[in-house]
Amino acid sequence: MKKITKQTYLKWYEDMLLWRKFEDKLAAVYIQQKVRGFLHLYNGQEAVLAGALHAMELGKDRMITAYRNHVQPIGMGVDPRRVMAELYGKATGTSHGLGGSMHIFSKEKRFHGGHGIVGGQIPLGAGMAFGDKYNDSDAVTLCYFGDGAARQGSLHESFNLAMLWNLPVVFVCENNGYAMGTSVARTANHEDIWKLGLGYEMPSEPVDGMNPVTVAKAMDKAIARARKGGGPTFLEMKTYRYRGHSMSDAQKYRTKDEVEEYKKIDPITQVLEVIKSKKYATQKQIDEIDARVKALVKECEQFAEDSPFPEKAVMYDAVYEQKDYPFLPHKL
Repeated sequence: MKKITKQTYLKWYEDMLLWRKFEDKLAAVYIQQKVRGFLHLYNGQEAVLAGALHAMELGKDRMITAYRNHVQPIGMGVDPRRVMAELYGKATGTSHGLGGSMHIFSKEKRFHGGHGIVGGQIPLGAGMAFGDKYNDSDAVTLCYFGDGAARQGSLHESFNLAMLWNLPVVFVCENNGYAMGTSVARTANHEDIWKLGLGYEMPSEPVDGMNPVTVAKAMDKAIARARKGGGPTFLEMKTYRYRGHSMSDAQKYRTKDEVEEYKKIDPITQVLEVIKSKKYATQKQIDEIDARVKALVKECEQFAEDSPFPEKAVMYDAVYEQKDYPFLPHKL
């Protein structure tokens, strides 16, 4: 496993703070109706991404997830200005403004999108891993989904084939406690989602998803196993989201006290405490990081504001057309 050093902690702090402030800005401009449609924010779950990125080989390994997908591509190297522009629906966005909040994508950085269909990305993740194995690549695919998607039949079909074909994939359930507004306890007769993998004899375990150190260790072991030909792993990252399922969520299914309790183990705060206790940075250096993050988020907002909307004709460029399709008359 890569060593977790002073520089690791400083990077984690700056990255997670950027992701948090980036999404806080999105919440603000959503209320102003500058970002439309649905908006699912990642606040509280940042350690799951930070730990995984430490264990991955960026540029080789792949990642695919659901619709809570704004900060993952930033972590993998996508320009955050382009991510913000995509959320604004602007031509400079990652998908030229045609994808929006739930469909950030970067083939170049090997981030294969957010997906709006609950659980729809699970078989796709297994399929990408199949492709890499077929082509003799030692790349590993990280396939993320929420606790709600764990109840989809596609998960079981994917688990079965992944084990049958020994695919290089790490399945990761980001269990934030609530599938939209339904608690995990109300969706099955047990709350240990990680045990679903045991029925397929898949290595499976629960992980503290509020601490990037525990995430990094679990992900490193799973990725190493997959890269060496050992097949898939299923990890249940026990985490928590501070905001609602989406911006339209009234959050009547939980109390404010519950949210505040989880904020006591905030991943950013945990990392900052280590930085301070081990004197990895002075207060002045921490303030400089905070200032850099604030300036970058402002730059992203300005870039999105100043960017043009795409021309209407661009929509038609993204639609597949087979002119000689045999079952349709050429003239109606």
